[in-house]
Amino acid sequence: MANERLRAAISAKGETIQSLAQHVGVDPKSVERWITTDRTPHRGHRWKACSFLGIDEVYLWPTVSKQAETASTSELVTYYPHRGAVPSALLASLIDQVADHIEILVYAGLFLFDNHPDLPDQLVDKAKAGAQIRVLLGDPDSEMVRQRGEEEGIGGDLAARARITRRYLEPVTKTPGAEVRLHGTILYNSIYRFDDDILVNPHVLGAPAGQNPVLHFRYIPGARTFRHYMKSFDYAWELGTPS
Repeated sequence: MANERLRAAISAKGETIQSLAQHVGVDPKSVERWITTDRTPHRGHRWKACSFLGIDEVYLWPTVSKQAETASTSELVTYYPHRGAVPSALLASLIDQVADHIEILVYAGLFLFDNHPDLPDQLVDKAKAGAQIRVLLGDPDSEMVRQRGEEEGIGGDLAARARITRRYLEPVTKTPGAEVRLHGTILYNSIYRFDDDILVNPHVLGAPAGQNPVLHFRYIPGARTFRHYMKSFDYAWELGTPS
């Protein structure tokens, strides 16, 4: 049975079997077999193909879904009942060990900078060492920040917190490899990514973020959860504006 989903995805992207094969690093005949015999490629080849085509691997190769479900369950490291239960030493360790990525999506996230006063300098140092730093702050003038402040019962204080965080990040905005953007999106989760670890702080209507649970995930190849949240980050990033 032919893999018509893969064939259609290549066509919809305006690509060819040859161009996909070149990107993945395989012979075009291998890609032809993926299509004509519905052969499932090796994991690394699947990821490269899906990244190139912009489509989730489970859609193109449904047989990997069970494997992805099992791996995704294993991504959960631990659960904290509220943000204050996250050990300060854990955050410090995650920040210190970063080599490639720090990505933060918040409205203010002021606690992070209050509890780790050296963080702006660390972000600068990490960027200079080659890490990609991306920080998304709530636009203090946006309707969503105003509304969230009202929902949390702190009114304009949330916007004020966002402005303070923005001030802390001044050195970061001037550093190549680091970028700060403002967003006015509905923030369903605050996201803190440190290389392969991600802390997700869901937002509960009517409760400040600090009172809500935190989930710690660690990326596992073939799993879905880490990638799912980072897709959300990327979506917000594209909607953000330079700070």
